[in-house]
Amino acid sequence: MSIRLRLTAWYTSILFVTLVIFSTAIYTFVNLYTYSELEQRIRQQAKRVSFGQGIIEVLPNRSSEIRLEDMDLYVQTFTIRNNSTWRSDNMKFSGLMFEVPGVEKAATEAFFSKVSLGGNPFLVYSHPVIEQYTGSLAGWLQIGASTRQIEDTLKQLQSILIMGSAATLVIASSFGLFLARKSISPIGKVTEAAERIQKGTDLSLRIEYDGPPDEIGQLIGTFNGMLSRTEGFYKELEDAYAAQRRFVSDASHELRTPLTTIRGNVDLLHKIWTSPPEDRPDLDEEALKQISMEAIGDIADEARRMSRLVNDMLSLARADTGKTFEKSAIPLRPLLEEVARRAQFLKRTAAWKVGDFMMLGSIYINGNKDYLQQMLFIFIENAFKYTPEGVVSLDAVLYKGQVGIRIADTGIGMDKDEVPHIFDRFYRADQSRGVTEGTGLGLSIAKWIIDVHEGSVEVVTKRGEGSTFIIWLPLVFAPPLE
Repeated sequence: MSIRLRLTAWYTSILFVTLVIFSTAIYTFVNLYTYSELEQRIRQQAKRVSFGQGIIEVLPNRSSEIRLEDMDLYVQTFTIRNNSTWRSDNMKFSGLMFEVPGVEKAATEAFFSKVSLGGNPFLVYSHPVIEQYTGSLAGWLQIGASTRQIEDTLKQLQSILIMGSAATLVIASSFGLFLARKSISPIGKVTEAAERIQKGTDLSLRIEYDGPPDEIGQLIGTFNGMLSRTEGFYKELEDAYAAQRRFVSDASHELRTPLTTIRGNVDLLHKIWTSPPEDRPDLDEEALKQISMEAIGDIADEARRMSRLVNDMLSLARADTGKTFEKSAIPLRPLLEEVARRAQFLKRTAAWKVGDFMMLGSIYINGNKDYLQQMLFIFIENAFKYTPEGVVSLDAVLYKGQVGIRIADTGIGMDKDEVPHIFDRFYRADQSRGVTEGTGLGLSIAKWIIDVHEGSVEVVTKRGEGSTFIIWLPLVFAPPLE
């Protein structure tokens, strides 16, 4: 059974019980009220009945009889002394006679009883008549009233309550089912959206809801928020998977080239040193030595290249696992002066220019010296690599609690559309791929080191005019206590 049917059934059941209790209360109240009013009216008239002196025979006087008949009351008396019964004219005309109370009720008080005479219901009030002088029971005064009208009214009321309750249940059930369906319909949209997502991969679906911010509205809002987050996670996963595939493809390509060179040189060495002398008559010992040294040199260069590539990949794998390194307050000026001194010995064709670091005399940064040096050498080596002629410079600036370490060159530069990708793994500009040495992982490692140091990097470049990288790092102004 669906939720809307269960809700309708529950609401209908509660309404049914409420209507039964309400209808029963109304019927009981009307019944008690009408009969109570009738009983009160009969009692009042019974008190006003006059009898003869001495009560030789229990008979109402003529005025009392006429008054009671005018009020549509039926009067009957019973005299115990002569065992005689007297009835009013309307009773004689209708052929009615009340049952006289037995002797066992002689000592009891007046009472009411409901009887049926000639198929008509009556309410009979039996009142004992006490002899004035002896105090003994002289007879009974019985006053009856027809309750046909009251019974008919109660039956009509009962029918009205039953029919009204039934009609109310039908209307309420239909209206309740409509409201339940309308209220639950947004949940149906949630189900449809979930099914569509289950059958496909479209996470851009959103459920439109223009109702009040009730529980269902909150559910739909939560579901849409969950879809947004899931879509974001899914896109991130897709991007990560695509980056992983690209990383594996590029790594395979980068490793294939040195392996091919190494394998070719090994095959060459194996061939020239295992072939008989008659198969290589043009090669003397000096030529064999020269060819062997060249092959060994190529093997060593490619092995070093593979070693750098593997080390870079291990650094990035460490970054992917979320690992960091220990940091401490280190003076910035000695760090930059040492990097500047060692950088002049790097392989380069461009001039090396170093700025003035005197303003950094009391400046400290929270970082790791080895990793900061590695990051700076990555930018400096790249500057030398892509500056065949010109100048590469290193200086620093201070701005709003940060230090900007600036590495600028006058090399080949880049187009603006290349800048967002230069920190991607294995990315190198098409112009330099296969021409300039490198693994394409250096800037990725540098970006990881900068992120761990809670810094940022700014890039300014133009094709043919050079590039400028500014690494911004937060400062620690107070030197550590000795």
